[in-house]
Amino acid sequence: MATFLLKKSYQLSNLREINFKDLWGDHGIFTTMWIFGKPPRILFFKSHIKNLIFSLKKYGIKKKLLRKDIIRIINYNISKKKKYNHLLRIAVNKKTISISLRKRKLPKLNFNLKLVNLKREKPQYKNLKYEKILFQLSKIDNSKSDIGLIYKKKILETGTSNLLFFKGKEIYIPKKNYYEGNTYKFFKTKIKKIIKKNIFINELMSYDEILLVGSGKGVASVKTIKEIGWERKSLNNFKIFTKFYNSAMKNCNLHKF
Repeated sequence: MATFLLKKSYQLSNLREINFKDLWGDHGIFTTMWIFGKPPRILFFKSHIKNLIFSLKKYGIKKKLLRKDIIRIINYNISKKKKYNHLLRIAVNKKTISISLRKRKLPKLNFNLKLVNLKREKPQYKNLKYEKILFQLSKIDNSKSDIGLIYKKKILETGTSNLLFFKGKEIYIPKKNYYEGNTYKFFKTKIKKIIKKNIFINELMSYDEILLVGSGKGVASVKTIKEIGWERKSLNNFKIFTKFYNSAMKNCNLHKF
């Protein structure tokens, strides 16, 4: 069970507080950001907010000064005096803005990827149609495992993160049918070449390393995929990507209230 520090909802029209609604299953968009430290920092904050507003427009959810309203709600609900290591979730539909804070768990090195035949609806957007994924995630300890989403015998992403695959000096990511998260977009600015390729299940044994990258996991190395007997052969790229990620943390500005 997730440990929540905060759960609140507000009417989109006037920002009046109402009973909390998580909005899962609704027509809308969400984003999840890592908030850490005292005073707080929010990693890749500008990118998260930009993507959120862009996706909301695509879903027909528009309001004058919506970006400012969302930031106002965030500022109202976080404190300069608290020390954070939490995941800050903002969800929006046509009537409601919801905010929640839950404790972030650090992934362990004995991390297992569980394969599940599932694809997100309109995966190019971080939309709220997540019930099937949440059901699968509720069965596992997310510090030790995640679900690998499979569609037509190809692996796409996890329930929480993007997946990167390593073979020798080459880095691969699936061709399509997944959401390009803000953490992955950061790594694209650091790595010269990431090859888009269909990653078939029956080819997974040829990869040396598999990494999860995302707001919740940061950088996590998959140790095993038990269903097919895959085991990692190296931690070399995990160490490289962790250095990049730690650098982003150190250079992350304090949140502006």
